[in-house]
Amino acid sequence: MAADDTAPAPPDRHGDQSAPAETPDFAVETALAAEMLIPASARDRLVGVEHEDWEYDDDADARARALVDVPADVDLSHPLGEDWPLPDGRFADRELSWLDFNQRVLEQSEDEALPLLERAWFSAIFSSNLDEFYMVRVAGLKSRLSAGIARTGASGIEPRRLLDALRRRTRDLVERQARGLRKTLLPALADEGVHLRRWDDLDDDARTELTRYFRRQIFPVLTPLAVDPSHPFPYISGLSLNLGVVVKNPLTGKLHFARVKVPASLPRLVAVGPGCGAVPLTRAVDSGAFDVITLEDVIRVHLDHLFPGVEIVEAHAFRVTRNEDLEVEEGDAESLLAAMEVGLQRRRFGPVVRLEVEETVSPFVLDFLVDRLEIEPADVFALPAPLDLTLCDELHDLDLPRLKYRPHVPGTALGLVGVDPSTPDLFARIRERDVLLHHPYDSFATSVQAFITQAARDPKVLAIKQTLYRTSGDSPIVSALIEAAQSGKQVVAIVEIKARFDEEANIGWGRQLERAGVHVVYGMVGLKTHCKLSLVVRSEDDGLRRYCHVGTGNYHPRTARGYEDLGLLTCDRDVAQDLTRLFNQLSGYAPRSTFRRLLVAPLSIRDGLVERIHGQIARRKAGGDAWIGIKVNSAVDEAVIDALYRASQAGVPVDIQVRGICAIRAGVPGLSENIRVRSILGRFLEHSRIYAFGPQGAEEVWIGSADLMHRNLDRRVEALVRIVDPDQVSYLAGLIRRGVDDSTASWALRKSDKWRRRATAKDGRPLRDVQAELMAEVAARSHGR
Repeated sequence: MAADDTAPAPPDRHGDQSAPAETPDFAVETALAAEMLIPASARDRLVGVEHEDWEYDDDADARARALVDVPADVDLSHPLGEDWPLPDGRFADRELSWLDFNQRVLEQSEDEALPLLERAWFSAIFSSNLDEFYMVRVAGLKSRLSAGIARTGASGIEPRRLLDALRRRTRDLVERQARGLRKTLLPALADEGVHLRRWDDLDDDARTELTRYFRRQIFPVLTPLAVDPSHPFPYISGLSLNLGVVVKNPLTGKLHFARVKVPASLPRLVAVGPGCGAVPLTRAVDSGAFDVITLEDVIRVHLDHLFPGVEIVEAHAFRVTRNEDLEVEEGDAESLLAAMEVGLQRRRFGPVVRLEVEETVSPFVLDFLVDRLEIEPADVFALPAPLDLTLCDELHDLDLPRLKYRPHVPGTALGLVGVDPSTPDLFARIRERDVLLHHPYDSFATSVQAFITQAARDPKVLAIKQTLYRTSGDSPIVSALIEAAQSGKQVVAIVEIKARFDEEANIGWGRQLERAGVHVVYGMVGLKTHCKLSLVVRSEDDGLRRYCHVGTGNYHPRTARGYEDLGLLTCDRDVAQDLTRLFNQLSGYAPRSTFRRLLVAPLSIRDGLVERIHGQIARRKAGGDAWIGIKVNSAVDEAVIDALYRASQAGVPVDIQVRGICAIRAGVPGLSENIRVRSILGRFLEHSRIYAFGPQGAEEVWIGSADLMHRNLDRRVEALVRIVDPDQVSYLAGLIRRGVDDSTASWALRKSDKWRRRATAKDGRPLRDVQAELMAEVAARSHGR
């Protein structure tokens, strides 16, 4: 869900994957490559290295109050003629809004209209999101409070009060999740024959099988760690599941503490049952046995094998979350890779920011853990077993199709129907017209993947330039780039090694590409390269032609099946020239450039969007029709939000579809009564970004990689491309209108800052599911209907 374009392949599809720290401004100011991209006005907003999207910077309040300069010919005075003040408290808190988002994920797990195992999957996503939120966002807030440098953000909530509110809200949500699992999900699974058992529930035959399994498969992996004067308290790795064990020495009567780590290398759920014993869950399903038990329960009842000759007094599961807000000193470009590797080594030893324990834990064990882990009691969460409900993802993996969504088969993009993706016909079709892609409804394999693979194999292709922010472990994109380089093509890969939680994987891919002869650029000092771009240079009869892909999502085949994203394939000269200039800036010391069909951050996206918002205000004041439509993952940037408030004041309808964080306060009289905000969560993670301006039939539409967040607009290289094909413009603007329409199932943001789920109409009929409609449209197109 943690979470960006996170975040976080399942179980983090709905993660916002999201978050960060500060280094001195000189690290940015001395980076020549960054200087090439950043005008003075944008550089003034930078506050150091961005580790995702930390908002508590020194000039947050000033930025919250300041608006981008208004064009001289636009009158933005209040409709009644008086001065137009922007009230304090007009921004919702971004951290509390994130918890609102994760609550919406949790509500999906509670929705009885969804297939049962998909509900379990949403529960796993909720837990995974919350883990990342604590590792980064809460950890960052706590570290700044400890250092005495935390500042009040745009919402006006003092940091200490905010931390207390986050703790209370988190506690309410995880307790709600635990209740839902125990009272609803597990009983519903039991009705379907899937039982989560405790040891006391099992008969003698099942226990015998599990004991045999323990001796053969689990015992050799375990390492008990005692704590006494000769054995210091062990390092507890972040997010690991552990058993805190108290043993008594029968000779002295003294109590001793020991820790047993539950091995992550083994499945968390173990299948049991008559005649089946302990076998992988998939085989248990095949044999018709659906009883499961957690790995920690199996270990707990066999602790005498690990501690022979002593009495096992008690044993309780616990889990810690550490600060993994990676800080890297980016002193110069030559040391960026080495600095990142050092930072990755430090990350795993961050301080503990959350302790989860079973609610049955004794005061002795709890006090011992709190003392040794040096954690505040307010950050302790006592919960019913089992802890770490990401284990629900293992339930989702059960081969029970009747309890899951029906399989979705992507179709061929409308502009590529009839094209053999393995031949140069792909380039011929792109020459005919721009091709709009909408994943996962349109196949990634027969479009983006085919585009890059064909470019690698086509002897007429001379060069390929590619950004890589996240990709899969068996990436055909990386394989294609290697193949292209080995065949003699000029290949450049901009590999972003600061992509949160993918840093190590990206370093590995970067080195593999380098060994194959690819020119690898490891991002830019002070900026993350987050734009999704590919440029192919091909020799044709009439000279060189450049083919381009600009997208909203990563070049990641696996997430392309679960993330909703957009892309444009084009050989338009303006786009080609824009991408050429941008790649030159990313890989070398190119002069500052202007762009024709691109808006590029941190150069021009914020100012470009605000300018277009002002244009709609001007249209409305002149008596014309106006409209603003936005679809993003997060909306936090105060300057853009203030511009939207001004548009609402002028009577411009503003429709916003936001998946995650939203600092906008919608429907507030005198401020935002013309702003409508909706959120859609469903089978696919809504991930695309669309910006539309103008009345129906006359819209100006942009798509790209940038959300309305400081990190995207100030501290990342992002790109939006303008869509010019009228049919594509209509389709994209229609997606926003469909998403916010009152007939669509969604969550509506109310003026109380609370989100209300809208699933049924007044007559009780279910509201339409936009994702289901889009799947049906693709299926109909594929079958010629």
